Amino acid sequence: MSDELSGNEYRQQRIINMEQLAAAGFPAFGKAFERTARLDELHASFEEGKVVKACGRIVAMRKMGKMAFAQLSDGSAKFQIMVKKDIIGDDSFAAFKLLDLGDIIGVEGELILTQTGENTVRIASWMLLSKSLLPLPEKFHGLQDVETRYRQRSLDLISNPEVMEVFKKRTQVVREIRSFLDNRGFYEVETPMLQQIAGGAAAKPFTAHYNALNIDVFMRIAPELYLKRLIVGGMDRVYEMNRNFRNEGLDRTHNPEFTALEIYQAYGDMRTMQELIQSMVTHVAEKIFQKLEFEWMGNTISLQTPWREVAYHDLIKENLGADWFDKTLDEAKAKATALDVHIEAGMDFKQVTHEIYDKTIEGTLIQPTFITRLPAELVPLANHCPDDPELVDVFELIIGGKEIAPAYSELNNPIEQRKRFEEQAAGDGSKIDEDFLDALEYGMPPTGGMGIGIDRLLMLLTGSDAIRDVILFPQLKPRG
Repeated sequence: MSDELSGNEYRQQRIINMEQLAAAGFPAFGKAFERTARLDELHASFEEGKVVKACGRIVAMRKMGKMAFAQLSDGSAKFQIMVKKDIIGDDSFAAFKLLDLGDIIGVEGELILTQTGENTVRIASWMLLSKSLLPLPEKFHGLQDVETRYRQRSLDLISNPEVMEVFKKRTQVVREIRSFLDNRGFYEVETPMLQQIAGGAAAKPFTAHYNALNIDVFMRIAPELYLKRLIVGGMDRVYEMNRNFRNEGLDRTHNPEFTALEIYQAYGDMRTMQELIQSMVTHVAEKIFQKLEFEWMGNTISLQTPWREVAYHDLIKENLGADWFDKTLDEAKAKATALDVHIEAGMDFKQVTHEIYDKTIEGTLIQPTFITRLPAELVPLANHCPDDPELVDVFELIIGGKEIAPAYSELNNPIEQRKRFEEQAAGDGSKIDEDFLDALEYGMPPTGGMGIGIDRLLMLLTGSDAIRDVILFPQLKPRG
């Protein structure tokens, strides 16, 4: 076919080829094929002379006279096949030459080594399993446009082996995290994704209407309040690998639908969670990636423990001066302006300070750092520090300038929890989760809790610069 053919003409030619294949006894679509093994397994257990069945997508082909070579890919590896006219017969060979790049076939034949030492299946028979009606990108590695890659993830996975590898690693990481927690006696649980009260975090929810009860509901922004109910009920170690939904912005590290891991351990605290995340992340890194040093967003990050710990106020003083907390609100605002940090009208000194921290300090924390002893106003679900009621016993884990995990010594005083809910609700009683408060009234043991942004952790471990690179189907603007 001419390179000038349009996409529609290519498709039409492939349909003609499909019809000719069907007439030759090679109909497409819908056939099961029992293979000997995946292609990576055939490489690993290669035994010359062994008869095998293999299948996959044709990703490269060379046709020459009475012989043809092709590369099959099944997502695990690529494997060469050799087709000879004198072995498979005239009709089968003629039909084979009608195949196009992208077609999915099954083959049976003998494993051989070519003169160049390449593992190859010399096929005795083949069948068409699925016809590709649209051409793959040029030379099978031409899909480079970022927007197209995200929108057509199927084609992205076919065309870019490194993308396939990222998502295989994602599966392995999630599996290993589950295994780690299971081995520590945690129960994996599921909590509602449709909730009548959007609680457990400060975020704007997605809303929906439940027709059967004629009520408005929210897609959950966090599972926290349900998981704590289970702690009250006696499930002393629980976790959920959950999908959260927040009706907020899109950027390199935010997607409105994302994966988070929430963990709660009764009779523990923030320190319990510190040990847990250091052990878990280093275990996963060594098990899946065989290393503790990673390149991410232009930085070399070491996960070697112990990780740095610094109190919030000490970090502020390191960056803004030892006398920062002696300054006036006007002086703080002036500093924010000098640092090009936007300040909303009505912000108090603590809010201005945190805005400066959020915009200018957090991003400088490249190596793993636990920020502890935060102002109580920032974390309404955490216990106070025993020595200072103005602070809460929490940490925020920052790696590569991004928050990876917050953890708390959870607030288990129902009277104090109601007070904080009321302050947060600002007079709107419908925003207070009375069922959760009732559960706390029965008594919740001291508990450590933590949330981990799985997508951001995967960005770090795979060296991905954008969250859309570790989410198979990220949210995108509509076409056009």
